[in-house]
Amino acid sequence: MNMYIGNLSYNVKESDLRDVMEEYGTVDSVKLIVDRDTRRSKGFAFVEMPESSEAIKAINELNGAEYEGRAMVVKEALPKN
Repeated sequence: MNMYIGNLSYNVKESDLRDVMEEYGTVDSVKLIVDRDTRRSKGFAFVEMPESSEAIKAINELNGAEYEGRAMVVKEALPKN
C-alpha cells in the first residue's frame, strides 16, 4: 500500500521516516519530497509497504501522532488522475 505522510518537520530525513515505519512492518520504499531548487524538504513523503494489514496498522496508530514536534498526517495515498 502506498501511503502519504504529511506535516513532517523539515528536519526529518528519509532514513528517520523509514525507521519509524519499519516498527509496523516491511517498508519497500520511502520518498521524501524535496524542492528541486533549494533541495529542502517540502514536509511530506510517500511510503510503500507491501503488506496492507501492516500499512493500515501504521495509518491507524500514526495519523495525528506527534513526531519531531509536529502532528503527522498518515493516510493511504490517492492515485494520480
